[in-house]
Amino acid sequence: MIQPPGTLGVLAAVAASRAEGTRVGVGGWTYGPWRGNFFPKGLPRSRELAYASRQLTTIEVNATFYGTLKPASFKNWHDESPDGFVFSLKAPRYATHRRVLADAGESIARFVQSGVSELGQKLGPIVWQFMPGKAFEPQDFEAFLALLPPSVDGQPLRHVADVRHESFMTLEYLALARRYRVATVFTDAEKYPSFGDLTGDFVYARLMQSEAPIATGYADEALDAWADRARLWAVGSAPADLPSLEAPAEGCAPRDVFIYFINGAKERAPHAAIALLSRLGSEKAGGASAWVATTPCK
Repeated sequence: MIQPPGTLGVLAAVAASRAEGTRVGVGGWTYGPWRGNFFPKGLPRSRELAYASRQLTTIEVNATFYGTLKPASFKNWHDESPDGFVFSLKAPRYATHRRVLADAGESIARFVQSGVSELGQKLGPIVWQFMPGKAFEPQDFEAFLALLPPSVDGQPLRHVADVRHESFMTLEYLALARRYRVATVFTDAEKYPSFGDLTGDFVYARLMQSEAPIATGYADEALDAWADRARLWAVGSAPADLPSLEAPAEGCAPRDVFIYFINGAKERAPHAAIALLSRLGSEKAGGASAWVATTPCK
């Protein structure tokens, strides 16, 4: 098993996080500054995914944003990672970076049918990231959401919209996303809208404010706060300290939670994720999480 000395506590936290349905990770696994920092010195590059997937509980894949991969790639990722690990996939920009979203059907189908089902139970949410300049046009956006398939090869699909224009901060958008059971990315980045409002039956957060002078990217107090929010999300509640358009509903079903440390001081991202996992893994974990679609609850 690939692990450096002194990581048993981290691995225990990882196991607990997988069991309770809250997963924490980073974007990608191929990054030079992580070598000798997060990755042990001398670790072959061919073993970096195997290592990362045993220190974290999820990874957001960026390669799928730029081009179509082969089924063998997804199969290899599945085989190299442990049970319970999850890959979220950024959908190709060819589908989302266009003037008329309603015309994206062919691009969506090509991606969904490219072999993503080879990941099996390790297939996590699919992230549809839109251009920062793309404003909310209700009719066109609904036409896009209607194109998103609920499954592929018998594998349920979870979709999440990463909308980056302030015009999406409306009740009309929230209602539309809930109607199609599409989650909305929450981000702490100041340059993008931050949705504390939940639109799907899982939570997807991209944390982008890590700082290089801090070994864990985020200060202890900030990580404590994110651990508290993750706990609330997991039991079906919503944090009251996040920006939102509506008051959160009470009594919602438990949710799977996905939290990624993305951008900012990227060299700190793995240590930020491990620090958050350690906080979450210090508690008793519940039974294994198996995703079942439920009615969205705001």
